[in-house]
Amino acid sequence: MSKVLIVGGAGYVGGHMVDLAKSEGHSVRVLDNLTYEDEYLKDVEFYFGDILDFKSIESHLKWAEVVIWLAAFVGDPACAINPALTIRTNIESVKNLTNAFGGRIIFPSTCSVYGAQNSLLDEESPTKPLSLYAESKLEAESILLDSSNSTLIFRLGTLFGLSDSHARLRVDLVLNTLSIRAVLEGKMSVFGGNQYRPLLHVRDVATAAIPQIGTDAKGIYNLHTENLTIIELANRIKKILPETQIEKTEVSFQDARNYRVNSDKARNELNFNPRWTVDDGIREVVDVIRSRRIKDVTNSRFNNSETLKIKLAKN
Repeated sequence: MSKVLIVGGAGYVGGHMVDLAKSEGHSVRVLDNLTYEDEYLKDVEFYFGDILDFKSIESHLKWAEVVIWLAAFVGDPACAINPALTIRTNIESVKNLTNAFGGRIIFPSTCSVYGAQNSLLDEESPTKPLSLYAESKLEAESILLDSSNSTLIFRLGTLFGLSDSHARLRVDLVLNTLSIRAVLEGKMSVFGGNQYRPLLHVRDVATAAIPQIGTDAKGIYNLHTENLTIIELANRIKKILPETQIEKTEVSFQDARNYRVNSDKARNELNFNPRWTVDDGIREVVDVIRSRRIKDVTNSRFNNSETLKIKLAKN
């Protein structure tokens, strides 16, 4: 078993990541600056730290044998708010990590690095980032691959679903957004609709990552469960909520990304087997909204870019 430091472990991806690592017997330490949370009450060793104040985390890197680096500005709108801060957060902090830590690193990148392409994309396909978010993740990949660390990089599909009973639900992800609107409004607006997204349940990031803590697997791996167009996704939600109306417009959607990925490399080499389906994610989001477990789903804390706008305006 390993000493595992999960940086950014209080976030959306970190929820189930922490739980699974603990259940597998690892010694887990979470380090986070609680950007999106007011508290962290999970029964796990926790330290407040900020990757932009690197001295605050160096002692924890000395403790760790494996670092799972989840800390980042995530999503195109969030990264566009303050480009200089995005570069510090998503790129310069990774340089600091490789300079200060010599052990194993597990790092989530994004399939957004592929941009807009019509072919089925594997890890050898050309990258065509269309946003600062994708560019910053691609640069971080390069830094990690050029380092002496044993680094495993996962290019994640578009996430969906619930992470755990503590982590917030993100409402700025396409499956979650459409499912919420279907419940609350009885309709879903789909712009264009023919854009492909490789979808991945948020808990399946941990499904892939945690079994690799003690292995020597390294390099880049795509992770997804199913490739769907936005309109296909809307129709899947409608099957679960038949009364929902789909309002489709041919107006060009501002998000130009369009990509389908192949995750055979992770399935064959890492034995990656997604545990949660698209329908599982739809049903759990529908259930949590119907049961009113979230008092106000429009609260800015559930949206990455809206939270950052508010917090950065205060600084």
